Amino acid sequence: MTGIAAHRMRSGPTSAVQSQDDLTHVELTWIEKKIEYWIRFGREAREHILDRHRRIVSFRPNTVFAFVRWAANDFGTVISRIDIVRAVAPGDAYQTLPFARPGGEILLKIESWPKVEDVLRHIDAIEATHIDPCDVAPDHWRHVAHRMSTGEAPRPYSMERHRAWLRRREIEG
Repeated sequence: MTGIAAHRMRSGPTSAVQSQDDLTHVELTWIEKKIEYWIRFGREAREHILDRHRRIVSFRPNTVFAFVRWAANDFGTVISRIDIVRAVAPGDAYQTLPFARPGGEILLKIESWPKVEDVLRHIDAIEATHIDPCDVAPDHWRHVAHRMSTGEAPRPYSMERHRAWLRRREIEG
């Protein structure tokens, strides 16, 4: 079962913050024009500053967040990626994700800067409708990932669709 863990890692993360709590910890680095890892959206439960270039942000279970990674060397961009992730609860299955401990349910994974920019514009459009992207239906993020993987534009996320998701969540939970 590659990339999926059936239980929480016992050894904890390699970062300074241990994962002995129920939170998902994401290590962010910012070295201008070299390594720029940031959170585009998500409700942070905690922040731990490691030094002037690195910090760890933590998310409660079931929190959805967007993690953007961009890095370059002397020859140009070496990585540009956005992951939209649902933080998992202890005992939940999860996928591993670099710099995120223990990992999470990856709802969307997009690579290459032009496609990452498309996702960022999609997030902006959702925010323009006064919907917090953390509250968007997880199925919508999967839809965006699938459509973009085939070169198609994703459908917009409307207030009507959002209300339907909120009603469904009430009924299910």
